[in-house]
Amino acid sequence: MDISNDSEVCNVTNEPLVLKKRGDDGTKIITVRLREDTLTRLDRLAGELNYSRNELINLILAHGVENVKIV
Repeated sequence: MDISNDSEVCNVTNEPLVLKKRGDDGTKIITVRLREDTLTRLDRLAGELNYSRNELINLILAHGVENVKIV
């Protein structure tokens, strides 16, 4: 596609597009296996609370890690 004559349509600047690598926001992508009934309950709860599944899982895990008692 030649845009050399489309200066009115395309605003071209020499400023660099700065992008961060995925995962550089302090999070890491992992894979977990969940029972189907657990996932169903998570999705239902996320919908009721208006959270994404990811947000809800992060909240629950953070709470659990801070409040686990090893006996």
